[in-house]
Amino acid sequence: MLYMNIINIKDNSNKLFFIGGVVRDGLLGRESFDIDITYVGNAIEYCSKFGEVVRVNPDFGTVRVKLLPLIQPSDTFSSIGEKDAVVVDFASTRSESYPRKGHLPVVDKIGCSLREDVMRRDFTINAMAKSVTTGEIVDYTGGLEDLKNKKLRVLHDGSFIDDPTRIIRALKFSVRFGFELDEHTGKLQQDYLENINYNMSYKRLKKELIETFNLNSQIAFEKFINEKIYKLVTPNAVEMPSVNIEKLVNNYKPENIWLVFVGVLGDLSRLPLTKIEQKILDDVPENVLKTDFELYKAFENARLETILLYGILKDEQGARHYLDNLRKIKISITGNDLQKFGIKPSPKYQQIFDEILKQKLKNPNMTKEEEMSIINHLSV
Repeated sequence: MLYMNIINIKDNSNKLFFIGGVVRDGLLGRESFDIDITYVGNAIEYCSKFGEVVRVNPDFGTVRVKLLPLIQPSDTFSSIGEKDAVVVDFASTRSESYPRKGHLPVVDKIGCSLREDVMRRDFTINAMAKSVTTGEIVDYTGGLEDLKNKKLRVLHDGSFIDDPTRIIRALKFSVRFGFELDEHTGKLQQDYLENINYNMSYKRLKKELIETFNLNSQIAFEKFINEKIYKLVTPNAVEMPSVNIEKLVNNYKPENIWLVFVGVLGDLSRLPLTKIEQKILDDVPENVLKTDFELYKAFENARLETILLYGILKDEQGARHYLDNLRKIKISITGNDLQKFGIKPSPKYQQIFDEILKQKLKNPNMTKEEEMSIINHLSV
């Protein structure tokens, strides 16, 4: 059952509307977990009465309220509890403008008409509303027709100029729903990518990249490269890797899926990366590693994403060999064992460990006794 059908709101104002993704998903027969409701007027004043207020944002006219679901015939009041609550965001209708193109918009007016509110949204399929009271679909922009034709269409010609992250959002929706840009929107995207304003919010861009590529779609990545959408991140030319990244991710399941895709670009200097994300990129070897020992030493302390990026950019076979075979190999001897041979702690320890590792990489079944015999030979 769609969440919009179990919201416990008793209201006859006909000023409350489900808006955006929840309407789109409902029409597509998909369950939606993000419930956004717009009130034509001041939502903070009007909607706070529906339940427990969790958070209020006066600058944007929004209020988050915890609601109980509708009681079903088989339910009793005692069976409905905190765990059944649904958190809903109520937003005042508002109009926005972009004083700084590519950055966050500013609110011009709170309590505007529903038509004005939907015109600030990204695509027609996300600009539909559904009355909470009557269930009527309100479609000012042709979203129903675009939904039927599986088209993504912006609401005005300056849409990508105002917010270039919408280009990544379009890519995400194309993957999730199998939709394509309509011809005019495609031309607007192409024109923008040929004249990018790099003074944009890269925090917002990173968020969209994460959501898009965490879907793990090779098709999305190929569009990202072939349609030159990657130029939002870097002006440097990028070639399509021969490796199927989606299959690689499915095989090894890294935590930061998006970075395995986007890391292929090389130059991510504009994105606000965390220290861990930056280290993942910095640890990718520049050259092809030719021996098992080189592979092991390069990756024994590396993140999985680093190894996969090496496989994509340098040597897929080598990366798979390390992950499937070499990383399981561990030497058994320790510094205490070396001290038993009378070898005092020194840089020589590492030399001995490395020599034993080289031998064990050739013979993974080597026992600790056999490793000890190597120590004996080296200490002579």
